[in-house]
Amino acid sequence: MTGLRAFYDRPLEAILADPDLPGVFPAFLDALEAGTVRAAERSEDGTWRANPWVKTAILAGFRVSATREIPGWPGPSFDREAFPPRALALEDGVRLVPGGSAVRRGAHVAKGVVIMPPAYVNVGAFVDEGSMVDSHALVGSCAQVGKRVHLSAGVQVGGVLEPAGALPVVVEDEAFVGGLCGLFEGVVVSRRAVLAPGVLLTASTRIFDLVNERELSRVVPEGAVVVPGSRPGPGAFALNRRLCVSAPCIVKYRDARTDAATALEEALR
Repeated sequence: MTGLRAFYDRPLEAILADPDLPGVFPAFLDALEAGTVRAAERSEDGTWRANPWVKTAILAGFRVSATREIPGWPGPSFDREAFPPRALALEDGVRLVPGGSAVRRGAHVAKGVVIMPPAYVNVGAFVDEGSMVDSHALVGSCAQVGKRVHLSAGVQVGGVLEPAGALPVVVEDEAFVGGLCGLFEGVVVSRRAVLAPGVLLTASTRIFDLVNERELSRVVPEGAVVVPGSRPGPGAFALNRRLCVSAPCIVKYRDARTDAATALEEALR
């Protein structure tokens, strides 16, 4: 990893001009897939920080890679030649159920992960052991998903490549993300949090903690149970027309009843 970081922790134009790039880039993708290199990491104080050099390396791959035809069913697709779908093997221990799902080159998918069709895991993403990526779910570029996470049907975990220093979306261990939730702009869903179906979160979304009577943004606290809510829109115009804006609400913190309702079924793994 040290050698890769030294190579890519430079301005993009300097990397593109380096004649060693074609030989180094496949090793970088291998390290992403092995999970030894990550687009973001958790600091000792619990906060997450991006690794800008990792995203710079991915961008370099796009810049030097031509678009080519990739054979497939029911017909060919066309993408950068450096980022074809990953060819997983049985010994990888991933259950990639047939039916239109794909894991892109440069994405880490750990043992015990289940991917239901159709789903997509993009370059730079990290999906840890025992997690479920359900039908129509997206794990965007560089998104970080922890152990035993359930991404329910239709969940959108947004990706980010630019700017290089921007934090990707993070979903920590044992979180449960309900159907049709959307997580974008570097939102962090902390360990064991539960998002009810339809919760939408961005960096600027205000989250109302009804238990502790406080307002939060960007980070969902550990064990929080969040449901969609609404509040009156500001101003007389909104008041006269009874308009409301989204207001995700923490209605409780995880307990035994929540655990029973969100438990992952080991038989599926």
